[in-house]
Amino acid sequence: MIRHIGLVSLVILWLLSPCLVRAESGIAVIESDVAVNFPNTVVFTVEAYSNTSIVDVRLRYRVNKVNYAAVVSEGWADFTPASRVEASWVWDMTNAGLPPGAEVTYWWVIRDADGNELESLPGTMHFNDDRYSWQNLTGIIPNGGQLTVFWYRGSESFAQALMEACLNGLAGLAEDIGTYPERPIRVYVYASTDDLRGAMVYSQEWTGGVAFADFSIIAIGIAPSEVDWGKRALVHELAHLVVHEATFSPYTQLPRWLDEGLATFAEGELDPTFQSYLDEAISENKLISVQSLCSPFSVYREKACLAYAESYSIVKYLLENYGQGKMLDLLAALRQGSTYDEALTEVYGFDMDGLDARWRATLGLGTAVGSAARQPQHVLIPLLAALATGLVLWGALALERRGRRGSSGE
Repeated sequence: MIRHIGLVSLVILWLLSPCLVRAESGIAVIESDVAVNFPNTVVFTVEAYSNTSIVDVRLRYRVNKVNYAAVVSEGWADFTPASRVEASWVWDMTNAGLPPGAEVTYWWVIRDADGNELESLPGTMHFNDDRYSWQNLTGIIPNGGQLTVFWYRGSESFAQALMEACLNGLAGLAEDIGTYPERPIRVYVYASTDDLRGAMVYSQEWTGGVAFADFSIIAIGIAPSEVDWGKRALVHELAHLVVHEATFSPYTQLPRWLDEGLATFAEGELDPTFQSYLDEAISENKLISVQSLCSPFSVYREKACLAYAESYSIVKYLLENYGQGKMLDLLAALRQGSTYDEALTEVYGFDMDGLDARWRATLGLGTAVGSAARQPQHVLIPLLAALATGLVLWGALALERRGRRGSSGE
């Protein structure tokens, strides 16, 4: 009779406890928790019980973002084998690349000495920056999607001004790109660039905003006194999200000049600071080539500003001379897997070198310095061979003259 009462009590406890998950094998999860230490670590903990010794505890997790395939990662928990264990796994966020507000689905896989295994019910970890007391404001875009602005300093009118700029910016981008974003967008407005950099494990010193396109999340530093700058910066980052969604493909990535050029162009007129860098480079004929602008921009502020300014100028050249329809065709060709040269040639009739030459011509400049480096190999080899032959002949003549001078006693 006492045994029956104990069994009934155990069943009631099992049914009433929301944390208790038990398998037919006899393994049970008593409690599971997660603690976020933003932005450095996330600590997952679990308490489990089995009829025999628990010998293996692992955390499996999946970052909730747009990806080409479902990627499940695994972390081996730290614990001492026993029939009842408390295990933990610490996720070092140094290289995780998660933005504020990112979501991660996770579950535990536990195995005992008898070979029994339990896979717990999934939970969700929200990588929230709880160092601040966030407020939020949500707006609806024309296709029915949502955009939410989170902020912690400034009045609601400040947030409303940013929201209006976002909605207007998305309307303009829909004209240029031909689509509205399908996924909900979250914008985290930090009160300063210092606060923003404090939320990023790695960031350039001059970083003012970051678009995490795979997450549809923007993190940006805007003080309430800098609302005008903030509006432009938000439209820039929104452009990255829209362009990324419109061109999402496993086959290729956009050249950096096109991605940043479209985003900078979406802001409106080029920022005077960027314009000054561009003017100086034009006057000294020291522009960065289109080919070089395909790669990530420099971490040095001056060079990065020039790269952004040039990207704006190149995109403006293409839009003003060939129209928005051609730009949409270019994005479609890149999405389908064409190389940069192939896409440009298919849509415009010239490759990157041709784009470089035509764009420079509109600025009153000639061919880029060092363009010979991209000459075909069949042209370079004869030139190098002729140069080598000339050097050999010159060396032979020099030796002959020296020999003659020595034999004459000079």
